[in-house]
Amino acid sequence: MNYPGGIRPRNNVASSPVASRVKKSASKKKRTLKVAAGNRGMDFEAEINASNDYYRKKGLCLITKRPTPINVVKVDYTHGPKIIQAYFESQSTTDYNGVYQGHYIDFEAKSTRNKTSFPLANIPPQQIAHLKGVISQNGIAFFLINWALLNETYLVKASDVIEFYESRPRASIPYSAMKEKAFLVKEGYFPRFDYLPVLVEAFLK
Repeated sequence: MNYPGGIRPRNNVASSPVASRVKKSASKKKRTLKVAAGNRGMDFEAEINASNDYYRKKGLCLITKRPTPINVVKVDYTHGPKIIQAYFESQSTTDYNGVYQGHYIDFEAKSTRNKTSFPLANIPPQQIAHLKGVISQNGIAFFLINWALLNETYLVKASDVIEFYESRPRASIPYSAMKEKAFLVKEGYFPRFDYLPVLVEAFLK
């Protein structure tokens, strides 16, 4: 067969339609995995909620998420009350509280994409004040800190975070310093973050 310009196209598998589709599919998979990894921090709270739901169904403990307070500005009563303007208020306490075998539990879940330190700016003063009050009443208070890019989650006693927060040797808690006192939380499927055995180890043994 005579080809234009006398040049015969190369019999290259990579240039075939099938190979092209395979290449595009592989590229799409890489992009999908990258996005999924990037969303780990955003999904952390939802995964804690799922873990708490698992514990509740198994009758192990009862931990619930506090709703974020909303300040209603304007309501339309034309066809029944309907909020048309409102804003979220800053949380004055922590994300979660509940009870485990007669022990009051109170904790905050945080996620960071920093690999070397956890910024103290992520913790508002009112949460520190609240957790100090919980500790003063002999409640169990802690943080669950997720290091999204390291694929690690730790239970950190609130007392240790408060000590660092109030002494302020620096504006963030170094990963290495936190890891010395923290407890690694096992990750799985059911529950996603199995922090209950870690809680027992940290506070009740």
